[in-house]
Amino acid sequence: MADLPAREAMEFEVVIVGAGPAGLAAAIRLKQINPDISVVIVEKGSEVGAHILSGAVIDPVGIDRLLPEWRGEETPIKTAVSDDRFYWLSAGAALRLPNFAMPPLMNNHGNFIVSLGSVCRWLASKAEALGVEIYPGFAAAEVLFDDNGAVAGIATGDMGVGKNGEPKDSFTRGMELRAKYTLFAEGARGSLGKQLIAKFGLSEGREPQKFGLGLKELWQVAPEKHRKGLVQHSFGWPLDGRTGGGSFLYHFDDNLVSVGFVLHLNYTNPYLSPFEEFQRFKTHKLVRDTFAGAKRLAYGARALTEGGYQSVPKLAFPGGALIGCDAGFMNVPRIKGSHNAMLSGMFAAEAAAAALDGGRSHDELADYDAAWRSSPIGKDLWKVRNAKPLWSKLGTFVGISLGGLDMWCNTLGFSLFGTLSHGKPDSATLKPASECTPIAYPKPDGKLTFDRLSSVFLSNTNHEEDQPVHLRVKDMPLQKSSEHDVFDGPSARYCPAGVYEWVDEGGAPKFVINAQNCVHCKTCDIKDPNQNITWVPPEGGGGPNYPNM
Repeated sequence: MADLPAREAMEFEVVIVGAGPAGLAAAIRLKQINPDISVVIVEKGSEVGAHILSGAVIDPVGIDRLLPEWRGEETPIKTAVSDDRFYWLSAGAALRLPNFAMPPLMNNHGNFIVSLGSVCRWLASKAEALGVEIYPGFAAAEVLFDDNGAVAGIATGDMGVGKNGEPKDSFTRGMELRAKYTLFAEGARGSLGKQLIAKFGLSEGREPQKFGLGLKELWQVAPEKHRKGLVQHSFGWPLDGRTGGGSFLYHFDDNLVSVGFVLHLNYTNPYLSPFEEFQRFKTHKLVRDTFAGAKRLAYGARALTEGGYQSVPKLAFPGGALIGCDAGFMNVPRIKGSHNAMLSGMFAAEAAAAALDGGRSHDELADYDAAWRSSPIGKDLWKVRNAKPLWSKLGTFVGISLGGLDMWCNTLGFSLFGTLSHGKPDSATLKPASECTPIAYPKPDGKLTFDRLSSVFLSNTNHEEDQPVHLRVKDMPLQKSSEHDVFDGPSARYCPAGVYEWVDEGGAPKFVINAQNCVHCKTCDIKDPNQNITWVPPEGGGGPNYPNM
């Protein structure tokens, strides 16, 4: 790019990257402690909540701690769980597991079914009322460092750059937001968090982070099909016994149903398609009748952190900290992370406020990192630390059975297994295509099951087309010789938005990237077998615009 003008800079005491549960909780807590602390949040979505996607059944422990009076206010948290069900599925049957056999921590009574995007919009209003500045539509594209190598803030991405990398007539330089402390709350596989983990060696001595891909649809169902407060989870079919994952079905608000599927990204068959498995799940007799006469309102997908206790990196580094799913605080068996995300944001805020009160800046918030394992976050994750490794190593039936037994034992203060390792990262688990059998998926019917492009349409995804591709392939010949020739192009199947395809061009395969379809799930950044694809933020405001997810 031609020589660019210097970026304008703004100074704050705390900069927060990401307006999800963790970032908003951190901002609110900072202002609760000291209203004079200057706090700004940058959010890459076009508005707060635009990129938020979760089931979601939330444990209110985080909100109770942050805003203890919330139950007496008008909030989007309205539907309490009234019926909690677990099923084991075969192709033609559903076996309900008795609730008394489930470990106590799996009980969802006392939790709430919500749109997490709506909850974030509500939290944003609370933050702004306290004086927090929130800038949606601005993607944090670069970490700034001071002369000592400490994090000194972030820079937002330039706007109006063409595909050729040159400024267009609409070009606007990004802003530098400088801070004494910067908190990174980008969600799972955050692009800047990934860089910081590598730069500061934050994952040394930890297990590899593990991930799942969550796919979700929001439906408005017929009133007679609605069971307000019902929470239903299943595992088993349509996945085989060696492939981890499961479903959720939540009835909430006015005839709304969230249905989704989570597939662990350590699967081995390159022919597997998470999107198609999700569509297949909806045809099971346990759930298909729910959608008779219903209307599909929205679709989306997002990666989830699944490594848990063993995989949480060091959280603090000079000038900043990782919070929320940038660190990886999801409880996999419970499929819940927002409560821990909020708690981590609060704990980091308390550490930052204490440091600022002591006249410190750009140093390490060591108290935050040291305290999390003995906090409610650590206690929550410790009890389930072996569930994911057992499932991965022993398969669904045996792994879940032993994982449940281990969770029961942990409620009594001991484990039969100690602390198990995860082994390989998810990028290293695919088998060569020659060792696997292709999977023939049924064609969608357009009523209950759908194709990817019509689904992406419902995500309201939009990107400025004349901009550099934000999905960067480091070595294109390697993509051909390995991803295509060895694994038969799994990117065309693992992507839930139809971003990638291999097409024939003059008798040779060509890798095509339809970046405008990207819903920012980050699966490619995680699952590519050579770690050859890197997701970076597109122009601010681009991506999905989830209305109520």
